[in-house]
Amino acid sequence: MKVLIFQTNIDSNQNIEAVQPLFNSNSHIIDWSVDTEDIDNVLRIEATDYLQETDVINLIGTQGFYCDDLVG
Repeated sequence: MKVLIFQTNIDSNQNIEAVQPLFNSNSHIIDWSVDTEDIDNVLRIEATDYLQETDVINLIGTQGFYCDDLVG
């Protein structure tokens, strides 16, 4: 298992609900959360070793949201 941390523009509960089906249906994502109180709207994902940062960035992008690796 690994933890991936991202900066996003997912800044409301409505936006979280928009991406929720993407994350919940992905078998490589174990758990996830978005901290909308943080200035970077941090997305934290616990994932299997098969999920890559680019996979998440591309997945979020399909819904029109910005996402970038926060821990380089």
